[in-house]
Amino acid sequence: MTTAAAPVTARGAARPIAAFAWICYLFLVAPSLIVIPISFGNPGEIEFPPHQFSLALYRRFLGDPAWWGSFVQSILVAVLTTVLTTLVVVPAAYAIARSRVPGRAALRGLFMMPMLVPVIVLGLGLYLQFTAWGLLDTTPALVLAHAMLTAPFLLVSALSGLGHADPALENAAAIMGASRLRIVLRVVLPQLRAAITVGALFTFLISFDEVVIAYFVTGARTTTLPVKMFSAIRWELSPVIAAVSTLLTVLSLSIAAGMLLFQRPAQASR
Repeated sequence: MTTAAAPVTARGAARPIAAFAWICYLFLVAPSLIVIPISFGNPGEIEFPPHQFSLALYRRFLGDPAWWGSFVQSILVAVLTTVLTTLVVVPAAYAIARSRVPGRAALRGLFMMPMLVPVIVLGLGLYLQFTAWGLLDTTPALVLAHAMLTAPFLLVSALSGLGHADPALENAAAIMGASRLRIVLRVVLPQLRAAITVGALFTFLISFDEVVIAYFVTGARTTTLPVKMFSAIRWELSPVIAAVSTLLTVLSLSIAAGMLLFQRPAQASR
């Protein structure tokens, strides 16, 4: 009697938790659900619900060099950040996971530091440093800043993949005479393909959406899309922001879906 009643009680307790979770999900998604219809509405003002269907806001976004140029700049910075971070972090993660030299914990902690420092503090420090170096308002400065910011996330993903990689395959390749570089390229990286891809997609998304550090180190020549949106909300409140927000939502959901697709094969192989 008691044993049979336990599952029923557990199911009854799970329903309020599930209902509360759905309420939280709707609370998080509601702003996007409101912005999307606005983006197809009246091009002259922000209104919800919209009284007409139009693509005028999207045409205005594509036809305005300020908006379109900031979008291209964000894509460029995100791609360069992803490439640079991957080239630096993946070898570092392999060294941390496989080497036995002293200081591995300190090196890992150094990579994780940007996660512990408030972003606005990082932005101020980078602003002062890049001003002294003469790199302010340049694309390389923003790429370096975003690479530092995103490195911990890619490191966690790479270390997780290395934790599930089989070291015996590396030892077998070494016994058969393979060099360390060949082992990394032919044995290690194929096992880390999913982990690196997920981390790289997450790096791209963080860089593309980042606004605080970009606001500190960019200027008129290197304005990214999030900074342009922040400035537009602050000074003009243009209805184009609704179209831009919708495009960003679609891009973020697409990248999240890609991350899930790459995670499933990795989880199935474990």
